[in-house]
Amino acid sequence: MDSKVERLLINYKTLEEFKKFKEYGLQELSMLDDLQENIIENDSYSPFYGIYFGDKLVARMSLYERKAKYNHYFETQEDFLELWKLEVLPDYQHKGYGQQLVEFAKGFGIPIKTNPRVKSQLFWDKMGFEAAVYDVERDLGENPLLWHPNGLTKS
Repeated sequence: MDSKVERLLINYKTLEEFKKFKEYGLQELSMLDDLQENIIENDSYSPFYGIYFGDKLVARMSLYERKAKYNHYFETQEDFLELWKLEVLPDYQHKGYGQQLVEFAKGFGIPIKTNPRVKSQLFWDKMGFEAAVYDVERDLGENPLLWHPNGLTKS
């Protein structure tokens, strides 16, 4: 696979690319609203990352940096990443793009929290994520999955 993960620019071209995903993904996976709220200028800081096949965006995710004071998932109080809205267009699934995005996120070397899509548990297991012990007050109906570069000691 000759592709690379890149930070997506916040501009109208990216907005048009995101519209292609909305056609295929569940409504809550749409990053259109997030992107529209962040369109200021082409070089603005972007939490969006993606992989292009030629000039077509085929895989994307959001990565949000969270400060240690909001860390209620990992034993050590340290900054972590929240990985959201990982999605690969149907014609490009099962080609390693999702895995490439997750490996990119792991490359930051800090813990990662995500909330998996329906029927994606096998993918996250393969990527080394583990289910957090459910906490009603903390998780509010979510079922977070966690990954730590040194392995999990508490979830």
